[in-house]
Amino acid sequence: MDVIPFDAYVDSLGPLNAHVDPLVATPESDAIRQTVASLARLQELDRGTLATWVEATPAGLPVLGLAVGLSRERLRNIFRHAFGTSSWTVVARACPTEAIELLDADFGLVHALKATRDSTFTFADLLVARASSRVTAGRAGAAGRLLEDDIEAIAIDLGLRYQTRTRFTGRNSRTAPCDLVIPNAADAAIVVAAKGFDSTGSKLTDAVREIEEMADVRLPRQFVIAVIDGIGWKSRRADLRRIHTLWETSQIDGMYTRASLPRFALDLEDAARLRGLLPAG
Repeated sequence: MDVIPFDAYVDSLGPLNAHVDPLVATPESDAIRQTVASLARLQELDRGTLATWVEATPAGLPVLGLAVGLSRERLRNIFRHAFGTSSWTVVARACPTEAIELLDADFGLVHALKATRDSTFTFADLLVARASSRVTAGRAGAAGRLLEDDIEAIAIDLGLRYQTRTRFTGRNSRTAPCDLVIPNAADAAIVVAAKGFDSTGSKLTDAVREIEEMADVRLPRQFVIAVIDGIGWKSRRADLRRIHTLWETSQIDGMYTRASLPRFALDLEDAARLRGLLPAG
């Protein structure tokens, strides 16, 4: 892929997340409403009744997490640390009493439910909740995974062996992070970074450092490319320019956005054939 001017690359960036209308019902929102309706039917709110309810309604655990401000990801991490599994279904069935005790002791679950279950909230309360919601952070993570899923799907379509979200070995046995490596981390021939952000923050700077690290440890035979998109980069032009400079100076072999993924697929196929990872065309 020929190097395109930096400003043209910036212009090609687009949003990764479509707007989600919070008033439109989704399967997830319907499931939450049904679970809350079940919770509302409990006559007493205490650790014992909640443990019994959760054992019968495993989907209630993430709802109880939301009641004390825990995202699903954070709840998984807490359960993994406390119970050795991130599955709330497993936790609800194997140790419901311990799970409720943890949520109550550490996060005040019973008090939070008693204070809010039957309360009436104003429009201002709703906006405050949305402003402090963890949904935005969750969507930011989903945006990054969207690009990772895109490049993984292309590798699958080409019939390539690969690993994801690992570190590959390069010059002098040094390693660097990557989002996809072909065929594997120990014998890397092609490595790809996928960095998509619709919001700004330190993660963008971290992404630049990761790609610079990839370029620094690469072997001459290794094909290093980056797929970068999302409107968050438009507020971090200096960071994006550092990656583009790596491309201009041939320290990496290409930069792509979601719009240019068809070109990425062709270049990935060519690189794989040149390295004997696909039959000669």
